[in-house]
Amino acid sequence: MRRRRTGRRTGAGAARLPDLGAVLPAGPSGWRRTVAGGLLWGGAAAALGASGDRTARRAALRGIGTVAIASAVTRAVARPAVRRSGQPLDAAGRIASAAAFAAGVLLEAPRYGLFVVPGAAALTAARLRAEVRRPGDVAVGMSIGAGAAALTARWWPVKPEAAAAAAPPRRPAPALPGGAGLYIVVNPSSGLSWSADSPDAGEYLRTALPKADVTVARQGQDLAELLEEAARRAKEHGGALGACGGDGTINAATEIAARLGVPLAVFPGGTFNHFAVDLGNQSMEDVVGAVQAGEAVVADLGRARVPGGPEQVFLNTFSLGVYSELVGAREKLEERIGKWPALVVGLAGVLAKGSPVHVSVNGRPKRLWLLFAGNGIYHPAGFAPTYRTQLDDGLLDVRAVDAGTPLARTRLLLAVLTGTLHNSRVLTTAQVRSLRLEALHGDPQFSYDGEVTRVASGRLVLDKLTRAVTLYRPAEKDQWLR
Repeated sequence: MRRRRTGRRTGAGAARLPDLGAVLPAGPSGWRRTVAGGLLWGGAAAALGASGDRTARRAALRGIGTVAIASAVTRAVARPAVRRSGQPLDAAGRIASAAAFAAGVLLEAPRYGLFVVPGAAALTAARLRAEVRRPGDVAVGMSIGAGAAALTARWWPVKPEAAAAAAPPRRPAPALPGGAGLYIVVNPSSGLSWSADSPDAGEYLRTALPKADVTVARQGQDLAELLEEAARRAKEHGGALGACGGDGTINAATEIAARLGVPLAVFPGGTFNHFAVDLGNQSMEDVVGAVQAGEAVVADLGRARVPGGPEQVFLNTFSLGVYSELVGAREKLEERIGKWPALVVGLAGVLAKGSPVHVSVNGRPKRLWLLFAGNGIYHPAGFAPTYRTQLDDGLLDVRAVDAGTPLARTRLLLAVLTGTLHNSRVLTTAQVRSLRLEALHGDPQFSYDGEVTRVASGRLVLDKLTRAVTLYRPAEKDQWLR
């Protein structure tokens, strides 16, 4: 079937937007209109995502996910009503999609929603002027759209724009005007995703902090040795250590800074920057300002230690079982299909291929699909911990999925799909100060802050080093969050 070409206005003034429905092939049940609506809101989501802002990307994903729910509800629930009344379904469906996208974006990021809402309202008004519809279509469509947005929060709770909502205790730190006394190590292999205009992190830091000593790690150099040397020089000169990279880089830098007793400037330079975001350092500029003003807070470190042997600190999370594979699978998919759908697809995949671990937890034998321990209490409750509101609470947030219950895998998937995992018997949660683990069979691997390793002895104690590190963080964040 040949597509009908649309004309262009050649005179002065703005060009008239083509009717997306007209350029798609006709089909039953308004199929072409549904596809046109999907293209419209998909394009709006792509525009938000192209901004490069993390909040905008989350808003785009929630918006397009809300449209999908609203479309499904309109087709499944509203269709019987319109069939009985003899009215077509299209108007309510289009209004529902417009309201859903606007409400989803507004729920996730109000500042972006203020731009989206007028556009959605204008498109809805234009459609109503072009077609004769019942006034009730507007109320039905808007109710479905708003309800779909609220429903997304059941599986994907709204994350505050400032995750560290509780201001951590302040600790004195040296003010370093121009970066004098700051020794920074940049890891260029961290998948830099920061928001400054400069194309190179090292170049930006040298410009923003001209008196700082900036070292960019070269291929083959030992990053830990570079960080150790930088920290020792900072201690000798009464300055601070700086690290630019992802969570693995920041983990190594934090362990050294805590051990040597020097303040640390965390520059978000990785793909996800979980710790920097929870700390409140959303951008490079945040850290630059805090370093020059001498504004800092304290934070806990998680610790996994072999009794009488080595230990490993973690800033974010420790896990056993399939959790690390699940996070990897989710992160590969979430930019394309959204966090919650990526979680479900990833979970189904790792459960199909994985197997439970046999461990002793505080002396009790368990078969677990996974065990998660967060450095501090994570939100939301349930299966997808995302952010923390406090970094110095002295607690480990433990969540375990029990493989010993009947039909554990099936029940786990159903609970995630229905958003009821926090009430399910397959999930056990606790907030503790320490935890003893011992492998009963095999040699299970564990991960910390995205790094995977094994323990030769099979025995570990998880605990906390409370208020162990001083971190630069702007004081203005505290005022904003109160």
